Amino acid sequence: MPAEGPRGAKLDSKWLTVVGIGEDGVAGLGDEAKRRIAVAEFVFGGKRHLALMASLITGEARAWPTPFDPDMRDVLALAGKNVCVLASGDPFFHGVGGTLARKVDARDMHVIPAPSSISLAASRLGWALQDIETISLHGRPLDLIRPLLHPGTRILALTSDADAPVAIARLLTELDFGASRLTVLEALGGPNEKLRSARANAFDLENINPLNMLAIEVSSTSEARILPLTSGLADHLFEHDGQITKREIRAITLSALAPRRGELLWDIGAGSGSIGIEWMLAHPSLRAIAIEAEPTRAARIGRNAAACGVPSLVVVEGPAPKALAKLEQPDAIFIGGGGSDTGVLSAAIKALRVGGRLVANAVTLEMEALLLAQNTKLGGDLTRIAISRAAPVGAMQAWRPAMPVTQWNWVKP
Repeated sequence: MPAEGPRGAKLDSKWLTVVGIGEDGVAGLGDEAKRRIAVAEFVFGGKRHLALMASLITGEARAWPTPFDPDMRDVLALAGKNVCVLASGDPFFHGVGGTLARKVDARDMHVIPAPSSISLAASRLGWALQDIETISLHGRPLDLIRPLLHPGTRILALTSDADAPVAIARLLTELDFGASRLTVLEALGGPNEKLRSARANAFDLENINPLNMLAIEVSSTSEARILPLTSGLADHLFEHDGQITKREIRAITLSALAPRRGELLWDIGAGSGSIGIEWMLAHPSLRAIAIEAEPTRAARIGRNAAACGVPSLVVVEGPAPKALAKLEQPDAIFIGGGGSDTGVLSAAIKALRVGGRLVANAVTLEMEALLLAQNTKLGGDLTRIAISRAAPVGAMQAWRPAMPVTQWNWVKP
């Protein structure tokens, strides 16, 4: 049955309307959006949204609970009624639309989007959206911006509050990107809209509106900490005590692990965490759990993850296989350290999902013997990796070989 408004106005069969609004309030809405808000029995939104739409709302206005309920229980309890949800800009760009879509079938929703804050910012700056990087730092760690910091890059960052631009300017300066030009875009689309700019290392803007977005034109010095886009980051980019999968071996290992969108990696015996970190750097949807028995190294992994822009890497402190017992089932597993310990390899094989990949590296004879035995039993691919580097020998140079690595790559049938 079609939903009805409080005045009996007939709508379509979709009981939930989601309306994107801007800082210009009612003036920025089309006739259909205004009508949908006006006839709704219940209107949900933030306090600011409800205040902007107060002149239209005739039903019951309900502000979002604090803390915010991602399960949308209050909205779902009214299924079949005529319900309207107010959102900022485009509801499906880091907005409530995505949250609702996980609970409500798209066939039950009528969505009227407004321009996103990203679109508004790009239009003010004259930036082509397809040529820039966008990131949400709203309620998220500022370290997430680190992988985007490449000279010449333009970034639009959603922020949380008035303090975020200052904190980002400070971070850029610390990383030797202090020459970057920052533009704070405040209250976009509304009567209080304002654009102000400053260099990161001379950022002196005050009284910033909490509703702001930050545009960054990245500029760096030769000392800047730039994270390359390929696998095999330089070893010096990681804090370590020597327990690290070296750069060339790491690149080959990441290739063998073959990360795919949305997958979870277990990095067993993580050492510095370099494998799990580079796995996550390959795509924002990738997740990793680093398992490390040594407390000092476990703490170091957390620091490395933040410094490389993947602060959500999960660190589990404890020895394998015991530490693996209650972890989420992985799509891929890497064993770099402690693989020869009793039960580690067999526990990893058992935990891996069907179709998942396991890659194990051996530098000791004991671990190599285990991998040879598993390859004989289960199949897979064995690879011998030998790296030599030029090093001084007196007044000349010669090749100095690193310890060779035996790698076993197996897909669980």
